Amino acid sequence: MSEASAHQDPSGSARYLPICEHGLIGDLRSVALVGTNGTIDWYCCPSFDAPSVFASILDVDRGGSFELAAAVPAHTKQFYFPDTNVLVTRFFTEDGVGEVQDFMPVDGDATEVDRHRLIRRVVCVRGSIPFQARVAPRFDYGSQPHTARLHDDMVVFESANMSLALTATEPLECDGLDASVSFKLQEGESAVFALDQVNGDISPRCCPRAEAEESFNATVAFWRHWLTASQYRGRWREMVHRSALTLKLLTYAPTGAIVAAATTSLPEQLGGERNWDYRYVWVRDAAFCVYALLRLGFTSEAESFMAFAAKYISPGDGHPTGPVQIMYGIDGRTDLPERELPHLEGHQGSAPVRIGNAAADQLQLDIYGALIDSVYLYDKWAQPISSDQWDDICALVDWVCEHWDQPDEGVWETRGGRKNFLYSRLMCWVAIERAIRLATRRGLPADIVHWRGVRDTIYRRIMKRCWSPTRQAFVQHEDGDVLDAAVLMMPLTKFISPTDPKWLSTLDALTEDLVSDSLVYRYDPNASPDGLRGEEGTFSICSFWYVEALTRAGRLDEARLAFEKMLTYANHLGLYAEEISHTGEQQGNFPQAFTHLALISAAFNLDRALG
Repeated sequence: MSEASAHQDPSGSARYLPICEHGLIGDLRSVALVGTNGTIDWYCCPSFDAPSVFASILDVDRGGSFELAAAVPAHTKQFYFPDTNVLVTRFFTEDGVGEVQDFMPVDGDATEVDRHRLIRRVVCVRGSIPFQARVAPRFDYGSQPHTARLHDDMVVFESANMSLALTATEPLECDGLDASVSFKLQEGESAVFALDQVNGDISPRCCPRAEAEESFNATVAFWRHWLTASQYRGRWREMVHRSALTLKLLTYAPTGAIVAAATTSLPEQLGGERNWDYRYVWVRDAAFCVYALLRLGFTSEAESFMAFAAKYISPGDGHPTGPVQIMYGIDGRTDLPERELPHLEGHQGSAPVRIGNAAADQLQLDIYGALIDSVYLYDKWAQPISSDQWDDICALVDWVCEHWDQPDEGVWETRGGRKNFLYSRLMCWVAIERAIRLATRRGLPADIVHWRGVRDTIYRRIMKRCWSPTRQAFVQHEDGDVLDAAVLMMPLTKFISPTDPKWLSTLDALTEDLVSDSLVYRYDPNASPDGLRGEEGTFSICSFWYVEALTRAGRLDEARLAFEKMLTYANHLGLYAEEISHTGEQQGNFPQAFTHLALISAAFNLDRALG
């Protein structure tokens, strides 16, 4: 067992690797989490939001897993093959050193949706090491029975809705449910395991060592070639590029969708109920991803998401809460019913486990600012938008002009009732302001006079109703006194000067109330009830927003220290979950796009300011 994962806990939580003890691999269609102990304990096939095949991260006993590790006591170290998403877990034993190299091939057409392959190469680097493997899929989140049978030197796992084929260069054993094998490798020897989805059109195929080697090299080449498009040459290149590679892993190539995170129901508080399914396309999160990737020079991902938006995020859909929904399935579907899976105990006993997301039915007015800002930047940095796209933008802006003045659930998706949130007002202002800029620069037809009138009305409303003379700060919602880290976006969106006295006073108030050693809480749930029990950790995107706000205010020493501290809270691979607990552990779904895109933006702007 990894030294890092050897947590002893009388409650039984020691059976679970902490969230941070994982790496991510993927093929632009789905992903898998690989623990530092060599176990794949999260994998959905054939896509991000498909039912899980391995989900032991949510239930060690019923979730299913793919174990592959040294059969003797070992220390482990996990790292990425440089500039790639190929993951290496190294085992150090008394008699030798071995590695498990995990990857999902992307050497062919990344938009092919039928072939899904997961390859695990085991190599003995020094001495000799005994290994053992156990493959125990549990289909449909562990709820669907299956059988396993040996067939032509492979094990075929069959359930009602899916079949998987496991091939290996070592002789497999099968007990009708799981497959296993024990083997020993000498220095220079290797073994290969490959797991494929099979159906009527896709037949099983073996994976000999030579083919695995070829696929490994092609996958390494794919990721390194992709990364060459990056234009970032700043101080934190390794962390920025790891974040970019992570965002790329969260894209669904067949449609251009970008998911908010790779997982569902990883708890924001251990033992708590703040467990949500993030394997969908949040308009806000995806639009911010477009900004971050464009900043680095990656235009193809932005182009793909714009195609997704043009096809699925249509202002004419007639959703009950607005012209567009706040989130979509990776295939553009709008029906994302939320339900609980009571047969799974949840990560370290954190129930309920949820799939689907009821927040899809919420009104979150800020999404229009995020979306239109991303279109504005795409038009500016990548290529001009089409006339049809402009018609859609005009329809969205006209809707915002008519509907901005109403309470909503806000950016944090609170389930405690709608309020007149500052952030929602701010991003409605952004939606109109960016559209005006775009129309003016391109000479596009628009009702500029009306748009400007509404934009200015929103501005004055924020300055009058969202400023608290008592707190000497901009606050969470109109006529209140509660602080909220979302207001950090005010200077970032150019709504207010980063050196405006009112803003500097707000920054000081936020620092005093919501910042803990450079880490930033979203808000105080006791002061502003959000409809849920329990507490939460610091919110990582807010910590990076804080860095950027300090940077723009000219407080570069503070900004750099806060940024460098935040980097130390990444896991061993440079990955972040949604939150950081009061003990410094990663909490929430992992890895989260929001956090990584904010890291990129903070690094870019801080590096430029430092000169």
